[in-house]
Amino acid sequence: MEGILFKILGAFLTAILAFVVGMFYGGLRRKVTARVQNRVGPPVHQNFLDLMKLQSKRTNIAHGFMGHLAPVWIIIAAITVLMFIPILHGDLWFNNLTMKGDLIFLLYMMVFGSLGMALGAGQTGNPNSAMGVSRGLAQLAGFEIPFMLSLIALMLQFKTTSISELMQVQESGSWIIVQNPFAFIAALLASLGMFRYSPFDIVGAPAELASGPRSEFGGKYLGTMMTGGAVFAFIKLVMYVDLFLGGAGNNNLEGIAGTALGLVELLVKTFLLYMIPVFIGLVSPRFRTEQAIQFFWKWPTFFGLLAIGWALYKNGTF
Repeated sequence: MEGILFKILGAFLTAILAFVVGMFYGGLRRKVTARVQNRVGPPVHQNFLDLMKLQSKRTNIAHGFMGHLAPVWIIIAAITVLMFIPILHGDLWFNNLTMKGDLIFLLYMMVFGSLGMALGAGQTGNPNSAMGVSRGLAQLAGFEIPFMLSLIALMLQFKTTSISELMQVQESGSWIIVQNPFAFIAALLASLGMFRYSPFDIVGAPAELASGPRSEFGGKYLGTMMTGGAVFAFIKLVMYVDLFLGGAGNNNLEGIAGTALGLVELLVKTFLLYMIPVFIGLVSPRFRTEQAIQFFWKWPTFFGLLAIGWALYKNGTF
């Protein structure tokens, strides 16, 4: 009974952590972007203020059943995926629902947020929303291929589909970024499309599609989508840390001290990873849809195939 209570409380704390970190990183990106553009910019906590404002508004426009369901779908998908990501390995509070095959499960579940957005935006009748959805699904088909190739390479090389077991492999040896650098490069390049920052911000396309699929959403709907997006950003960062950078929380300290040190390690690693797509976005003009797909099907896919070849070579297959 005590173990179940710890898991329930840990799940609650995990959701709070994901929300706070995701929102803070989003605010930090706005601040960094402003400073690069020689502006003062909003404070780093501006996203929290914006969310409070949105949640306080009343929405008088309805777009049918899927218009109501889409924001809920996104937040449910985000929380569901979050519950199967080990935040701190071996920690009493933040280990979450790890299991055999959770990597395959996550491959399917991470798509549900985008599908919820597509179904909701498609019912609004706004051409900007429809164009944003079509671009988003096309780009999804682009970056999912190298991302899946990198994960397949890890499954082949280490003969497991469990994120926890991949973290254990890195405990007894070097990080996977060293053991299979090609898989990391392929996944990292694919992550540029996942975050949808420039040059891959073709879904929202500022000054072109008026924020794309979100065009007809406001108030609590937009606030819920904003929350789901923040949680998904945290999920992607933690998953990359777990898979390639040894995870966090693998220290010899126990209790609160071990948890605190693990959280600091997690924040440092996720912050460094997050800055990569942010800084690339600051110096890159937006791609067209076909350019984005061509990019993902060239070098990222090449590195993904190279990662599979490397995994087979390390296993002695050839």
